[in-house]
Amino acid sequence: MPSFSTGCTCPLMPRTARRAVKVAADKEWQDGLMSKDADRSSARIELADLRRLAELAADAEADLFRRHPQGSGRYAGRLLGRALCQGAALHYVDGSNGVKDFDVWSFYAEDSDSPFPARWRGTRDFGPSKFGRHPNDPPKYSGRRVDLLGRSLPVPLGTDPAQAVRHYLAARRTASARALAAKAVVLIDPPDRAGEVVWPV
Repeated sequence: MPSFSTGCTCPLMPRTARRAVKVAADKEWQDGLMSKDADRSSARIELADLRRLAELAADAEADLFRRHPQGSGRYAGRLLGRALCQGAALHYVDGSNGVKDFDVWSFYAEDSDSPFPARWRGTRDFGPSKFGRHPNDPPKYSGRRVDLLGRSLPVPLGTDPAQAVRHYLAARRTASARALAAKAVVLIDPPDRAGEVVWPV
């Protein structure tokens, strides 16, 4: 499906072109794919979409580990699970929040020498899809932006990912945990548990 930018008041765009953009955006809204209020997509998030998000995150982290083998690279093989979080996860749960972008968090069993770099943040492009794109994102994004983050948790490798993440959120010891607990968390990896709602319990 083609994506359309909305809300542009650029004086260089001919009036007929602006009207065409508005008509196209209104059609997406009428078809139930876009929220007219906040440029959010109302399209349903399905398992195939969760799997794509997991693949994007895995690719970004593999690249990170290759570039920093002695740092974050020590976390290769220590993955507990990946999850869709924040507003998009809430949309998966309630079907009404809408999708502005995708926030994917990867959770790792903590290495005793050093935690996963909390400041790392990756981005990927979901690509053209039923979700369209956010009109305020840079032109390099052809679809919704995917923000990638990671945390290491003080649990042994092999700990159940849902249990580990619930404990992390329930403790609310960090600003990140409190922010994630305010909305929703949905597993996307391991593959056989994609779509499992971790939070709210």
